[in-house]
Amino acid sequence: MEGLVKGLMDVALDAIAGDGDDSRRPHSPPREERSRSSWAQVVSSGNAEETEAADEGDAGGRHGRNQWSTRKEEDNEAKDGDWETVGSRKKHQQRPQKRWQAPTETWSSYKRHPDEQEYMDQGKHAVDVEPTREELNDLSKACNRLWELDLNRLSPGKDYEIDYGRGKKVYQEGDMAAGSLFTWLSDTVLRQPTYARFCSLLDNYNPDEGCREVVSAEEKHEQTAFIEEISRTAPIKYLFSYLVAKEIIPENYEQFKRMMNSLWFNLYGRGGVSGSSSAFEHVFVGEIKRRQGKEVSGFHNWIQFYLEEANGRVDYQGYIFPRRRGQTPDSETQLLTIQFEWNGILKSVSSTLVGVSPEFEVALYTLCFFLGGEDNHVELGPYSVNIKCYRLGNDKIGSAFPVAEC
Repeated sequence: MEGLVKGLMDVALDAIAGDGDDSRRPHSPPREERSRSSWAQVVSSGNAEETEAADEGDAGGRHGRNQWSTRKEEDNEAKDGDWETVGSRKKHQQRPQKRWQAPTETWSSYKRHPDEQEYMDQGKHAVDVEPTREELNDLSKACNRLWELDLNRLSPGKDYEIDYGRGKKVYQEGDMAAGSLFTWLSDTVLRQPTYARFCSLLDNYNPDEGCREVVSAEEKHEQTAFIEEISRTAPIKYLFSYLVAKEIIPENYEQFKRMMNSLWFNLYGRGGVSGSSSAFEHVFVGEIKRRQGKEVSGFHNWIQFYLEEANGRVDYQGYIFPRRRGQTPDSETQLLTIQFEWNGILKSVSSTLVGVSPEFEVALYTLCFFLGGEDNHVELGPYSVNIKCYRLGNDKIGSAFPVAEC
């Protein structure tokens, strides 16, 4: 573990060094000049999926393999103007949805050097973030504490509404949802600092797994600024205190932030192409695999789902029946197992945490990466969850996502 953390720290320091002087970096080509396939090209290959847990099973795992197995996983992302939309839109929705966009000046400020940006007050989340002895000895208790510290988690019915539709078995065909999953989201939600910075990152990637990513200086600024913003929140502060108490990292918050930047944003190879993926892109944005037919992988985030659904690229098709009777979801449920199509590609089963903040998910998956195994059976408030965490090699997050236990 000490070698893993040292390696992450070294890579982080190398990657961040010189960030204040863009003139010493080679100029990155403008985003519109990148080699990006149209959506028609990306999805012109073909296949459905099995179960959520099987999705990412051999993600290079603990054996340091750089190839993914044939197990299936989750979904992908597209952007207005860059992609051709494939697949049908919903026939109708309960309420009209509008694409959320931050004001132009907000996006412009996010692309400036991190030192030139404005962040939330450090004292805004001034709560106790020290882990207890019980939490240090029990990963489940630590994850549940993160849930309690998620001060930016949304409230169903107050901040958003969902219509979960009808249930189905994984193998059943047909759309069991007449409308969209999200029927309404408060206009204020995606304007919150950590949410807005998270959204600014979603258009930085080419979801084609076979395409090498090109990261501009402005995109690096967005990444660093996102880590800086979430580092001012209670979940990330708790994560830092926990890792320090476990002697996994030194007690240096600036070094910790550089490590987090490296862990989530450094590029690595996937699908035989170097520099084509990252933990952030895979887990939160999504990717398209084209080996042996088309597959979607990643796309484990509700914000990305909401935005793609609002833009007509996600077609929600109903929830998956739980293994136990009496556990069917309702409009208050924040752990859903669902089925949907993304740009015409079926995702048979996908569990997602709805309404949680970006900082909570980053903290949760990072904690399980450092302290847990492939399966992490934990309690998150009222929910029993298995946080699946797959490694790519020994020091990279191959994938991380929740699976409902019942």
